[in-house]
Amino acid sequence: MDRKAAREKARALVEKMTLEERAGQLSYQAPAIKRLGIPAYNWWNEALHGVARAGQATVFPQAIGMAATFDTKLISEIADAVATEGRAKYNAYAALDDRGIYKGLTFWAPNINIFRDPRWGRGHETYGEDPYLTSRLGVAYVKGLQGDGETMKAAACAKHFAVHSGPEALRHEFDAEASRKDMEETYLPAFEALVKEAGVEAVMGAYNRTNGEPCCGSRTLIQDILRGRWGFEGHFVSDCWALRDFHEHHKVTATFRESAAMAMNAGCDLNCGVTYLHLLGAYEDGLVTEEAITEAAVRLYTTRFLLGLFDGSEFDKISYDKVECRQHLALAKQAAAESFVLLKNDGVLPLDKKKIKTLGIIGPNADSRAALIGNYYGTASDYVTIQQGLIRYLGDEVQVLTSTGCDLFREKTKRDRLTEARIVAQNSDVVILCVGLDETLEGEEGDEGNSDASGDKRDLQLPKSQRLLMETLAQTDTPVVLCMLAGSDVDLSYAAAHFSAILQLWYPGGQGGAAAAEVLFGECSPSGKLPVTFYETLEELPAFTDYGMKGRTYRYMERQAQYPFGYGLTYGKCRVIRAAACAAGETQEAACGITAVIKNEGAAATEDVLQIYVKKEASAFDTPHPSLCAFTRTALKAGEEKEVFLEIPRSALTVVNEDGERIPGGGQYRFFVGFSQPDARSAALTGERPQEVLWLEQ
Repeated sequence: MDRKAAREKARALVEKMTLEERAGQLSYQAPAIKRLGIPAYNWWNEALHGVARAGQATVFPQAIGMAATFDTKLISEIADAVATEGRAKYNAYAALDDRGIYKGLTFWAPNINIFRDPRWGRGHETYGEDPYLTSRLGVAYVKGLQGDGETMKAAACAKHFAVHSGPEALRHEFDAEASRKDMEETYLPAFEALVKEAGVEAVMGAYNRTNGEPCCGSRTLIQDILRGRWGFEGHFVSDCWALRDFHEHHKVTATFRESAAMAMNAGCDLNCGVTYLHLLGAYEDGLVTEEAITEAAVRLYTTRFLLGLFDGSEFDKISYDKVECRQHLALAKQAAAESFVLLKNDGVLPLDKKKIKTLGIIGPNADSRAALIGNYYGTASDYVTIQQGLIRYLGDEVQVLTSTGCDLFREKTKRDRLTEARIVAQNSDVVILCVGLDETLEGEEGDEGNSDASGDKRDLQLPKSQRLLMETLAQTDTPVVLCMLAGSDVDLSYAAAHFSAILQLWYPGGQGGAAAAEVLFGECSPSGKLPVTFYETLEELPAFTDYGMKGRTYRYMERQAQYPFGYGLTYGKCRVIRAAACAAGETQEAACGITAVIKNEGAAATEDVLQIYVKKEASAFDTPHPSLCAFTRTALKAGEEKEVFLEIPRSALTVVNEDGERIPGGGQYRFFVGFSQPDARSAALTGERPQEVLWLEQ
């Protein structure tokens, strides 16, 4: 069913409702209207990296880990699997007339905010710091979730519109001030792409204000930009209990009725919260019109018709045995393996179990389920921790010694555990040290929907207990492979100086330990790339509350990174042999194309991510450093050579001036084609520099 037909059906149904019934449908817990045969529907469901908060489901790697794959095809396949499990659950619950929370088909994902500051606790919910990478992965996720059939498989939601990335503690009262240039260049592109390219069905507003207006009541964001400039036709939903912030914290209204009216008149169709219970009162006060209430209801019912919730669909027969099925678990394991980023390797990896008699596994995250799942997760039937994955992989061939070593963060470390860790290391051939964070140390500010209340990070350091454990192991002669389970930048300078290898595992999902064992022992090569910059210190960054991009992210940073955006080693050695630009792209959206001949000169087969960055040399409005404009993941056997072609989108050859206008980039462009950024730090870490290609616009 196309949108026009769905909207006509929605309008016909809504016209049969009383005004009171229409208004009642605009809260997330939409009640049944029995006289019209309409069942209740709860709009709140989550699917950040798998169906979340709804019982058993496949738990894929956290979003930041998915971003590290730089693999749009994989992200789309994951989203399709999520939609399949969502349908299976919906079908089963609906058959029993259970219409409760987390049982619908409207998923409030993906989170496409820009991870502009490593302190932000929710950054691991995003696809990283780059607008282009975020847009490509976000488009892939939405298309995979919604599908391309006669009926929408599930409804995706782009959140949180628009300028939102902490501080968590201030989000209910904070005004995020962003220049017109930063809005157009950094904060809006991913949202625009999801609307125009992916046809995302819903957009969720943020808690904070943006340039003075509460995001869920912003005429600028919702009417002028979203519906006006971009032509968005889906529905707009508030973040949960965000509307009451209008009068309680932002102080832009005085009452619930005024807040409800402000949101409704700006174009917010659905309220996650209770403020729209006051809509009829606002109508009685003359603050909102019947037409506005009716239009919001029509938009929401258009979504329900597109999902086939009244006429049936080809997805009604998806059975419950699709939940956490074998194929989805295999996909989760593949995603975890692709997400791991090898930051350092002195040659110790891959490990050879034929040469190891005893393996030591140490650290508070070694056998931790919490370190697998991030936040907004489902319930796995089998949580394969790093320790369990290694033990299963090694079987009886290698003896395994273990020690937690310390608590995750409590500083009062029991001395016997530190001593035990040292003993394990001294009696092992190699140590796998699993440290990092979990959702209790980085996450969302506490509210009705979030009980963990961890919020933002204070700094880039591991807790003192873990730093003491690292120092203890560094005093032994045993090689240490550090596995970092965390969703953001953590200072790795000590590990880089004292340990043999560093592998960033993120929050790798329910199958994370199985994937880690295979990567550590060379069954497959690590191939992930950092979707965020790892900084040396926080001192080089502006204040957390400063939303200006100057000094932030790889495009604007002023010092050298500890580990740069786009960086990641493999067990192979991929190089660009030659690269050239050509005028003709295969689609109208392409400005030009880049052909590259790449070769794996290493001894191990691997996948690697070819990246293209562009610098507009004739424009004063370009970012200080080259920006990502194309990428592709390619598999190469040892010694194999391939030719690949990448299209460069027209937007890549534009710049944004101080008035927020996107204009041509000056006609002269330098492309950098390689397996990393063209910065000096990446060159020092990889021993390679990208090929340079000059392109003069015709």
